[in-house]
Amino acid sequence: QVQLVESGGGLVQPGGSLRLSCAASGFTFSSYVMSWVRQAPGKGLEWVSDITGGGGSTYYADSVKGRFTISRDNAKNTLYLQMDSLKPEDTAVYYCAKYPIYYSGSNYGPPGVGPYDYWGQGTQVTVSS
Repeated sequence: QVQLVESGGGLVQPGGSLRLSCAASGFTFSSYVMSWVRQAPGKGLEWVSDITGGGGSTYYADSVKGRFTISRDNAKNTLYLQMDSLKPEDTAVYYCAKYPIYYSGSNYGPPGVGPYDYWGQGTQVTVSS
């Protein structure tokens, strides 16, 4: 069955960096658009970034553009989110999510609207001094 398992969260000071990982299994990882989505305390879900199956196209929310980098290693079935210049407002639970196969290729878009058919359990990122 499909599994998405995030790791790499933690406590970091403002201006610091973290790299999140999402280990995927149970499907042909390279065929699917993948996302990172976050939820800050007391707030709704916020889309962070998308990456196409081959990794050739990436998309970012304005709030993280220039600070976060999404990538994937299809040989390792793993999705990454490199987070630099972290701010207190980046504090959230970060989830990786998978698009249905229909949205691979020309059916993808616009970025950030999903839908998603599977989610990981999330990893907490806290940015605080």
